[in-house]
Amino acid sequence: MNHNEELRNREKARRKAFWALASLPPGDPRALDVLDVLDGIELSEADEILGSVTVLSVGELRDAIPSEPHPIGCRIVREENIPQPWRERFLHASVGSTRATEGAYVHDWEKFLNEWEHEMQHLQNHRDAQAARG
Repeated sequence: MNHNEELRNREKARRKAFWALASLPPGDPRALDVLDVLDGIELSEADEILGSVTVLSVGELRDAIPSEPHPIGCRIVREENIPQPWRERFLHASVGSTRATEGAYVHDWEKFLNEWEHEMQHLQNHRDAQAARG
């Protein structure tokens, strides 16, 4: 399997796990399997990234990714301006969203970044609850 396929599969699995975790309150024992999946994804990602690529934080992405006006009257973000693994994460999170041919709508990109922060906080709440249970 090549790097792009691995990245695609990892982000697809992460998105599926986030969706499963979203409906579970922190401390719910049904979250343990999902947390194991997410821990495995993070470990494989850390092994891959170690020493090779710096992954931007959400705040850095907000500042670094340019938007541009589109003739239909909105602003867009071009996919090629979004670095990996964020591009793949965004693509999996926005499956089914409408978009311009040239790129995604800025409001969808901003919604993704906001939701990512929310998901990370929810994940941390689950991990904290799990650690408290011993």
